[in-house]
Formats: sequence, C-alpha cells, structure tokens
Amino acid sequence: MLLNEKLRPYRLLLASQSPRRRELLTGSGLPYTLAPKYPCEERYPDTLPAEEVPLFLSRLKSKAYPGPLAANDILLTADTVVVAAGRVLGKPCDREDAVRMLRTLSGCSHTVVTGVTFRSETQIHTFGARSEVRFRRLTDEEIDYYIDTYRPYDKAGSYGVQEWIGYVAIEHIDGSFYNVMGLPIQKVYTELEKFIDRL
Repeated sequence: MLLNEKLRPYRLLLASQSPRRRELLTGSGLPYTLAPKYPCEERYPDTLPAEEVPLFLSRLKSKAYPGPLAANDILLTADTVVVAAGRVLGKPCDREDAVRMLRTLSGCSHTVVTGVTFRSETQIHTFGARSEVRFRRLTDEEIDYYIDTYRPYDKAGSYGVQEWIGYVAIEHIDGSFYNVMGLPIQKVYTELEKFIDRL
C-alpha cells in the first residue's frame, strides 16, 4: 500500500511557513493541511552541539503547537541550520549579517542539517538528516547581487540552493539536495511510513 493511501485515516499537519517545504511535500504526493502560524521562541542551550540544534528546535516547535492534537492528527515540524566551522548559521537578521554569512561559506565546505519531528496524540519521533555542501569562491559583487536580488533573509545560511546562487556557486553536494532545500523529503517519506505503522 502506498504511503498516501496509509495516510487517508490521518490528517498530516505541516507546521511551517516555508514555501519550499510545502513544495516538497506536494511533490512527494503526500496530502497535508497547513497548520496555522503560531509563536515559538527558537532558543537552544549554548552547550548544545551545532548539529543537534535543528533536532532540538524541531521538537521545540512541535511542543509549542497550541491546543491538543486530534486522535487522527500527525503534526510535522522542521528546522534547518547551516553549520560552518562548528558554528550555527541561522537566518540572517539583516543585510550585513547575510553578507557575513556568505563570505564565511565562500570557497569552503559546510554542513546543512535538518531536524524533523512527527507528533501524534500518543507518540513523538524526531530524526535528522545532514548534507555536505561545497561553495566555490564568490566575489563581493556576486554576493551583493544575490542578496539584493533574492533577499534571502528567510533562509538558513543566507542562501537557497534552488536559487541563482545554487546554480552558480555550489560545486558539490554529498547527501540529499532536498535537505539543503529545507526538508529531506525521502527520509520524511520513509520515517512517516514507520511512524504510521506504530500508531
């Protein structure tokens, strides 16, 4: 039985405002409902290892969901971070921050990690996916053009792999391309199937 058929008795709630995550879920053929936007202060312990941050935050977002889940609800929350030189690069706070991030990534490899949490009325399951990405060296002119044209202020590490910078700057990806885009959809698909089988 295909996963979309297994999902019929359930309501998959996507708690994300990211158009990339919506696009990836739609492309995978999984029916879902967009959860209403709700506040969540995305803070994590300073002692938390960088690659564990998105798993912690995806679980935090899940627990912050307002109101109880119905018996047939499955809530999906996710968080993606870029890790460069052991430091977490989240979403830039302004243009200067975006420039700083892209200069950090220029000519180097970095890691993109996404944490995903599924939660039902009775169960919670969190997992992660990582991809290694290599950027060629970017000129200041290219960085300025990308930021001013695409305004990547809603993206971890100040870039979207599916945009101009992905075409011209990325030399190599080891791991899931879609993870770099914001959701490791193949792993989401297989982990969701296992999650439903346990319900």
